[in-house]
Amino acid sequence: MKNATVRLADVSKKYGAFTAVDTINLTIQPGEFVTLLGPSGCGKSTTLRMLGGFETPTTGRIYLGDEDVTSLPPNKRNVNMVFQDYALFPHMTSGQNIAFGLELKGMGKNDIQRKVDELLDFMQLGGFKDRKPDELSGGQRQRVALARALALDPGVLLLDEPLGALDAKLRKQVQIELKSIQKRTGKTFIFVTHDQEEALTMSDRVLVMNAGRIEQDGAPKDLYSHPESRFVADFIGETNILECTVTGSGDGQVMLDWAGAALRGTCSKGAPEKNQAVAAVIRPEDVTCYAAKPQEGGAMEARIIQRVFKGSVTTFELELDGGRKLTVAQNNINSEAIRDDTMWVGIDPAYLTVLLR
Repeated sequence: MKNATVRLADVSKKYGAFTAVDTINLTIQPGEFVTLLGPSGCGKSTTLRMLGGFETPTTGRIYLGDEDVTSLPPNKRNVNMVFQDYALFPHMTSGQNIAFGLELKGMGKNDIQRKVDELLDFMQLGGFKDRKPDELSGGQRQRVALARALALDPGVLLLDEPLGALDAKLRKQVQIELKSIQKRTGKTFIFVTHDQEEALTMSDRVLVMNAGRIEQDGAPKDLYSHPESRFVADFIGETNILECTVTGSGDGQVMLDWAGAALRGTCSKGAPEKNQAVAAVIRPEDVTCYAAKPQEGGAMEARIIQRVFKGSVTTFELELDGGRKLTVAQNNINSEAIRDDTMWVGIDPAYLTVLLR
């Protein structure tokens, strides 16, 4: 079962009348880094625990390769799990923590020591073998937990918000390390987080979950640039949601009325009907901005309500005719050119996504 395909078929989990996971169908290929992303209570951790054998599905089957593991306990599956608090034994050294599972497996003492030393070197922890968890930094404890999980050579590694206890700067550093470790080992990583930036940074695929269901499954760039629902658009990154009415369609584009302004966009799924109320979304950085009225038509004048400096970019909160609101982002070289209380904005149809749900 090493590096086997993971498959969930019609998997659901109920606690009494409450449905935590609602009929999930999912296939994860060997060597993928897949993240389950969503708010608290969306079912992502429950899904991970079912994969690990810590919860039993109410309905459906779970497969690792060709083997049905739905009813198998955690120690009978070719998976291992890293928890948010790392669950390291406080009275054991780093080396002893890593060796623990190998000892239970009955591996010889010399083989255990060789394996432990290899993993410590791999995790760049060669000088920390004899330190206990309270003598390690948060990032070092996280790497020890990973080494312990990898010691038994699982086909799939399950990670339940393992970076949640780290401060912001260390968290970013460990994100890069974790992705590097996954690439070097070739293991299948299934990662749970509620942090959208973390999911976009690390993953090959992101599954956005909402109310126990998979709302959208795709590459990070696709989810960010082409959300398929209002929930995904609003949950991932900052976005403008424009309430529009469909006025027509043609040439692969949808014509829209946004409170009197004529816009065009693209529909990621399905085809809206004329006069249908829809939401259209565009990221702040995708709005075209001008310091003065451009010669080409289609630009809209906007009053600047607020400027917010955010390091590499400045965001502008704008108000257009009729009380319409828009947020735009400009790099600081371009934002310096905008000195008045007004600016002009244009919306490229390629960046305006029309949502049907």
